[in-house]
Amino acid sequence: MVTHYSFSAGPFPRGFHLITQNVFDAVERWPEQGILQVFIRHTSAGICINENADTDVRHDFALFFDRLAPENIPGLRHDIEGPDDMPAHIKSVLSGTMVSIPIINGRAALGTWQGIFLCEFRIKATRRDFIISIIE
Repeated sequence: MVTHYSFSAGPFPRGFHLITQNVFDAVERWPEQGILQVFIRHTSAGICINENADTDVRHDFALFFDRLAPENIPGLRHDIEGPDDMPAHIKSVLSGTMVSIPIINGRAALGTWQGIFLCEFRIKATRRDFIISIIE
């Protein structure tokens, strides 16, 4: 059996934003066992699971991604929405659009230091929409 929920978050500034509680709050009924999948419905933002205790990790992610896909790369064509447009699409491919987490004993089985992050890659972002799928 699959149950879907949805929620929106933001808009947030460019960076990595903890949304674990947003995800958990959107689920109305948790099964004893299953899989939690969270999908972001955008091509210029991503989602990931990573370190949620030290905010320096978020800073370092932003530094790395911005160096990997900087704005104004010569030769890029897709810039309809500005110089951060195509770099945001590249970054979202690297971070991904979905995460999966086992559900054990009625709870998402994240590790002690893990959190779910919205990876916002646009300078002037809009609200981001998510679909949660609970697979029993």
